[in-house]
Amino acid sequence: MSNNLFLPLDNSSLRILLWDLDGTLVRGARYGTFKDYTIPMLESVFGTAGSLGEMIVSGMTDLQIVEEALRCKGITREHISARKHDLKRCYIEQMKLALGNGGHIIEVMPGAREALEAVDKHPRYQSALLTGNIEPAAHLKVEITDLAKFFKLPGAFGDESFDRRDLPALAAERIRKHLGEDLAPRQFIVIGDTPNDIACARHFGARVVAVCTGRIHSIDDLHACEPDALLPDLLDVERFIRTLDAL
Repeated sequence: MSNNLFLPLDNSSLRILLWDLDGTLVRGARYGTFKDYTIPMLESVFGTAGSLGEMIVSGMTDLQIVEEALRCKGITREHISARKHDLKRCYIEQMKLALGNGGHIIEVMPGAREALEAVDKHPRYQSALLTGNIEPAAHLKVEITDLAKFFKLPGAFGDESFDRRDLPALAAERIRKHLGEDLAPRQFIVIGDTPNDIACARHFGARVVAVCTGRIHSIDDLHACEPDALLPDLLDVERFIRTLDAL
């Protein structure tokens, strides 16, 4: 379907899709590979990985993961912030090493590419990343999976806050400036697979579509958080578009 089949839209009809990444659009071929490179990263930068090996990190920002993992070692938020540059550099080094030796394989979630293609053709929707990944890791993941072309707007990332609830406002401010449009919070739709995705949308005042595609949270877990819409996956693209159209 081409754009010329749609009538031009005014500002109030525009919807910005804020996409989560891991568990929603991409995932590691093997569960737990995230820790294969983040544990060595923390050991390199801070001398310890703390409790990371035992943590469930789904839906958290990378800064929050680091803070919670290292709290038991007395390493504070201030210490982490002071070493953020080293943290990001070592993170990407270890991630690229894991990708290069085949230890970490990133694959596109079923239906994700088709869903992105469908909204990319529709003038009502524009897409941005809203992910707990540090920014260079997020860009690397969408580049190696050939999804980068769908994200034409600035987003918000896990190296910008210890609290995921801060990210939608950061992304919205950048997108408003980028488009030169005064967009209301309700014109943003968060799409993600965890309760934290739903919580960050609610905190900002955005709409939220939860998808039960992650490895941790069940459809009942997500339903209990009362998203605006709940889908089992992204395989039914027509259903996905109908869901967005109703928001």
